[in-house]
Amino acid sequence: MKYPIIFLGLLLTVSCKQQDKNQNESAQTETAIRLDSVSSDTIIKEEKPVLKTFEGLADTTFVRLADFSEDFAYDMRYATENNFLKAKVYDCAECYTRVKTAKALIKANKDFMEKGVKIKFFDCYRPNSVQYKMWEIVPNPQYVANPDKGSIHNKGGAVDITLVDMEGNELDMGTDFDYFGKRAYHDNLDLPQEILDNRKLLKETMEAHGFWSIRTEWWHYNLSAASNDRVANFKWECDD
Repeated sequence: MKYPIIFLGLLLTVSCKQQDKNQNESAQTETAIRLDSVSSDTIIKEEKPVLKTFEGLADTTFVRLADFSEDFAYDMRYATENNFLKAKVYDCAECYTRVKTAKALIKANKDFMEKGVKIKFFDCYRPNSVQYKMWEIVPNPQYVANPDKGSIHNKGGAVDITLVDMEGNELDMGTDFDYFGKRAYHDNLDLPQEILDNRKLLKETMEAHGFWSIRTEWWHYNLSAASNDRVANFKWECDD
């Protein structure tokens, strides 16, 4: 009788251990399934915004450049106090141009990106009402176009730009944006070769896409095809 009891005890012990093992494995499997379920449910998929196309738009229509390309950088200075006016004259930072200007900019930027750089904007289309604000602060035609006549910025055909690498670092152009002095002149060749090369890359590429520069500002480019457009006072809406 002694041995059957011992044998029965061993059977019960093995059975309990097997049951515990099965329960542990079941619990681990259930936990793993639950974790997998949670992780898959909580993954936030970042969807890229759908870009607009120019189809059906007239060349003179004003458009927000960021709606048509994700490949530009922005530092809209006149929406801040970090400019030569020392005043904020835009209600919010946006870069608008006419369609034909936007098309030319996107093509130019494609060429820049093949060289490992891209366009960064300081200013784009400027409503004529903003031109009046600027004139009130600095009523000097050497620095601000007379708003009664307007400028090509007010026509949606001018941009103030520089170049940045693909990490967003600005190329050295010798001066900051809106530096009014000889160092900013295109015909000033008394500069380090790196600066001259950077300016040359900017100028030659923009000119290849229908833009022309002005002698005293390395950052300013006008689209030739926009010269005869009318001065505009289109205003964009700002998100509160």
